[in-house]
Amino acid sequence: MSATSPTAEPSFRGRIGGDTRSGYYAAPYRYRLHLSLSCPHCLQIAVTHSLLGLGDTLPVTLLPAVPDSPDGGHRALRPLYQASSHRYPGPTVAPVLSDDWTGRIVSTHAPDILWDLVRRFSEQGLALHPCGAEPEFETVRRLCEHGVGVAAQRAGRAGGTPAARETALAVLLRALDLLERRLASHAHVLGDELTLADVQVWVTLVQLDTVHRHHLDAAAVHRITDHPHLWAYARRLAAHPAFGHHLDLDDITRRHHAHCRGAEAAGAAVPIVEWAACVGERLLRSVRT
Repeated sequence: MSATSPTAEPSFRGRIGGDTRSGYYAAPYRYRLHLSLSCPHCLQIAVTHSLLGLGDTLPVTLLPAVPDSPDGGHRALRPLYQASSHRYPGPTVAPVLSDDWTGRIVSTHAPDILWDLVRRFSEQGLALHPCGAEPEFETVRRLCEHGVGVAAQRAGRAGGTPAARETALAVLLRALDLLERRLASHAHVLGDELTLADVQVWVTLVQLDTVHRHHLDAAAVHRITDHPHLWAYARRLAAHPAFGHHLDLDDITRRHHAHCRGAEAAGAAVPIVEWAACVGERLLRSVRT
């Protein structure tokens, strides 16, 4: 199914099934991911793709940080969208999971793509999404999307009232407090093992520091930094090759400047994590070993 309005988000929701009866089924070299790593949804997919070790069987085509099409999408994706929906009028945006056998789009829905990568393409998927952990994953998803992402946007909104911004900041800090308490006693968000929840939390923290921080005042950023276990965890994951390898700070900055119309605030001068240094430490360790 495709979007029908020029202003609508694309909505291709095909799924990868378990066998040939499903139409789309997992097969080596059949599918391709089209990702722009400056996009947080794409970054989550790229990290998961690396954690699952799918580089040899499910190739990735990287797209520019800033879409180059008048519709706000990527020109390189236009043939795929048009092949998948006749006279498709909407934006040609990433992420995209495409089928090289048919030249059509399977899905543009990031949660479905992530879930199908885990379920269908790798034996390591069960470790990243253990059975029975769905309620905990949903809790973390809401915490990241609303407690951190939406709240940070509202806390930095120039047009909002001081009271509204302070309320949003309180919501954001409560979400960070919850994550801090989890990470004070465990190596990862859901316990001692790395899962998809960690991928979402890490990408959310990257966005908070590299994008949302620029619209917060310095006092708010200092309150955000007062979560030592949380930010130590963010640094530790950045040094993991599956995470740090995909982190392009310049691309994130370019995307932010291309899309953002908000005013920069004093918090822009108060960086939380030296992300480049974390990735550099990982590269240095790999050389030494």
